[in-house]
Amino acid sequence: MADPRQRQTPPPADPGFGVYVHWPFCKAKCPYCDFNSHVRHSPPDQARFLAAFRTEIAHTRARIGQRRTQSVFFGGGTPSLMEPGTVGAILEAIDAAWPLDARAEVTLEANPTSVEAGRFRGYRAAGVNRVSLGVQALDDAALKALGRMHSAEEALAAVAVARAAFERVSFDLIYARPGQTPEAWGAELNRAIGEGCEHLSLYQLTIEEGTPFAALHAAGKLIVPDGERARALWDVTQETTQKAGLPAYEISNHARPGAESRHNQLYWRYGEYAGLGPGAHGRLVVDEDRFATSTERGPEAWLARVEREGHGVIADERLARSEQADEFLLMGLRLAEGIDRDRFARLSGRDFDPARLIALLEEGMIEEMPGRRLRVTPRGFPVLDAIVADLAA
Repeated sequence: MADPRQRQTPPPADPGFGVYVHWPFCKAKCPYCDFNSHVRHSPPDQARFLAAFRTEIAHTRARIGQRRTQSVFFGGGTPSLMEPGTVGAILEAIDAAWPLDARAEVTLEANPTSVEAGRFRGYRAAGVNRVSLGVQALDDAALKALGRMHSAEEALAAVAVARAAFERVSFDLIYARPGQTPEAWGAELNRAIGEGCEHLSLYQLTIEEGTPFAALHAAGKLIVPDGERARALWDVTQETTQKAGLPAYEISNHARPGAESRHNQLYWRYGEYAGLGPGAHGRLVVDEDRFATSTERGPEAWLARVEREGHGVIADERLARSEQADEFLLMGLRLAEGIDRDRFARLSGRDFDPARLIALLEEGMIEEMPGRRLRVTPRGFPVLDAIVADLAA
C-alpha cells in the first residue's frame, strides 16, 4: 500500500511570510491551559487595543520593510470575543503594511458557543476565510471536566454554522483524558470525522506546570493514561484518521490533501512571521540575520508599552546559525514531509553526524527521501523529541 504521507508536490523552497495576532482574553481559564490568556470582569477597550495593534504593525513594517503576507492567524486567548469590525480593521492594517496575497489564508480561533457562532458571518465579511474551533471533546462529562463552556450538541451546531460561513473549517480535540479508553476515543473520533471537516487538530492531554490540572495531578486527584495506554490512544488516532483520508501531516494535525493549515506549515517549515499583541512571538529576517522577538505578556502592560514606546517588544535576539539550525530541526521534523538536509547544512554549517544518522535509519526511526530530504517515520513520531535531540547533538 502506498504511503499516505507521501506528498504529491515538494514543499516550497521559500516558506513565505505570515502574521500572528494574539488576543489574550477569555471568558474563563481552562484548568489545563498554560497559554497567555486572561479573564477580565469588564470587557477590554477594543478601540484602544486596535490602535495599539496598528501602532505595532507600523513599527514592525518600518523595521523589516516590504513583504507579501501568505497567512494571518488570530490566536489567543479567544479571538472570537473580538468584534468583527476589530478583526477587519486589523486585517486592513496588515494589508496596508504587507499586502495580502490573493490566496492568503486568514484563520481565526473560536470557541464553539452559540454566542460566538452568531458572529461567524461577520468574521467572514471582515476577511477571515478559515476558522479553528476549540471543540476539545464530544462528550458532555469530559467537556465539564475540561472546564469548557459549551456542550457537545452546541459545539456540533457551531461546526455546522462555521461550515456554512467559511471556506475552510478545522476543530481541535483533546484525548488521553482521565479514564478514556481506546474504544471510546475511536468512537468519538469517528463522530468528529463524520462532521465533514477537512482538518482536525488532535492533542494528547499534557499536564502543564502552574495549571490547576498540575496541582490536581500532583495531589493524586487527576490520573491520566500511563505510557502504554497513551500509546494505544495514539495508535487509534493514526489508524482512524488515516482510514478516513485525514492522515497526519504533522505530529498532531490531520487533513485531507490540500486542506493543511498553511499558517502552521509556515512555522514548521521555518518561515518568517511577525508576532503582534500581548505575549506574541515572532521570527523576523533583517539584513539576512534572523531575530527571535517576543512581546510583553500582560495585556494592560503591553497596551501601555505600545502607547509609550511604539511597540510591545521586550525581547529581540539575533539567532546564531546553530540556534537557527536547532529550531529548523525541531519544527521541521514534526512534519510528515520532513526536512531539507541541504537547508539544515546551510543554517548550521555542518551535516548530520554519520554515525547517529545511520543508527536512527537502521532502527527505523527516520528515513531518507528523494531530494536529500529526511523525515521521521510513523514508528519514530512517538519519540520525536529524542530523535531531534540525537540529530542535533
